[in-house]
Amino acid sequence: MYDTGSTAFMLVCTMLVLLMTPGLAFFYGGLSRRKNVVNTMIMVMAVIGVVGVAWVVCGWSFAYGGDGSLPFFGGFDQLGCLSTVSDMRAQAADVPDGAVYPAIIDIGFQMAFCMITCAIITGAVAGRMKFGAVMLFIAAWVPVVYAPLAHMVWGGEGSLVGDMIGALDFAGGDVVHISSGVTGLVLCCLLGGRRGFGLVSYRPHNVPFVALGATLLWFGWFGFNAGSQFAADGVAALALLNTVASSASGMLAWMLVERLRMGKPTLVGACTGLVAGLVGITPAAGFVEPWAAIVIGIVTSPCCFLAISVVKRKVGYDDALDAFGCHSVGGVVGGLLTGVFCVPELSWTGSGGLIYTGDPSLFVSQLLGILVTLALVIAGGLVIGFAVKALFHGSLRVNEEDEARGLDVASHGESAYPAYLGLD
Repeated sequence: MYDTGSTAFMLVCTMLVLLMTPGLAFFYGGLSRRKNVVNTMIMVMAVIGVVGVAWVVCGWSFAYGGDGSLPFFGGFDQLGCLSTVSDMRAQAADVPDGAVYPAIIDIGFQMAFCMITCAIITGAVAGRMKFGAVMLFIAAWVPVVYAPLAHMVWGGEGSLVGDMIGALDFAGGDVVHISSGVTGLVLCCLLGGRRGFGLVSYRPHNVPFVALGATLLWFGWFGFNAGSQFAADGVAALALLNTVASSASGMLAWMLVERLRMGKPTLVGACTGLVAGLVGITPAAGFVEPWAAIVIGIVTSPCCFLAISVVKRKVGYDDALDAFGCHSVGGVVGGLLTGVFCVPELSWTGSGGLIYTGDPSLFVSQLLGILVTLALVIAGGLVIGFAVKALFHGSLRVNEEDEARGLDVASHGESAYPAYLGLD
């Protein structure tokens, strides 16, 4: 018989992770310019539709199908989730050894992970990419990049990153954050900067939206991290506690850096620091002690601040809403610190962190896992990006007139804040 407590826990965690994508729509919408808020939010919301279909059709099978023996790929045996109902009925009659909840829950839980990952990508291209091109890119990216990467990290025995390399990723440092941020960077480089980039200041148009979105993300993240233990037990509770600790220290660290650098803390900065702390703890959530989670947040947040406020300007890439600066940089820092602070008894591989064992092997494995992730994501993003660009007559971005007018009206015929008499 299944454990009803863990079953209920996983259902709730799935709903929490699903909430993160609408939360990100508010977060990104508030950060965007007033004339592009609808476009920014609909790109995130439309990901729910694209990924929801793609995951059932092939994403789940490519990521978690087969017998888990292949290093790069799941299999074709669960295309369309055609065997889901029959498998569910068979498992209910004869519960598999070690199963604490019905396996069908995993399909929805992992679908929610894929949704938020794809949604993060859209922040890098806000304000200038054709809506149809974004949707087509995401539709291709799910089976070509995300699903194989999820398999390589979490696909079981024989998987390249998780088994052969021995890298740890508790809840998505590689699979979610590094992959989404780097893909966003690839796309914004293919697109080029926004109109006026480097000459004008892009300020958030709605700070309360940012705070609302960050709150929903924070709430959903507890399902994201705690649910990745796949059981209602002590490690899930540890992951939840570490999520609070790292997000809190990340917020404080960001506000302190703002105070020292600019003379005053900001609400947008506090919310961004919160997210940076969440990103940093994601790969380590179930592997480290709470004091280490605080350290991870304190280290990750300033690294993200530096990437967003200094590196982006010096290098010259236009990551509109800082998907790369927050998620990829935070994911890399958190992944490497997992190799430092991992408690040996909690490690999936038995290898502990550097401060416990004095052995750098886990740290090296973490680094190798990150490098494999970067290689796959960059190569896959470039191939899909150029293919979509060719299909859209050689241009991924809207024309200059539409960009200047704003994509809300130009691409969707809507305005977030319509004025009387049609004036806005």
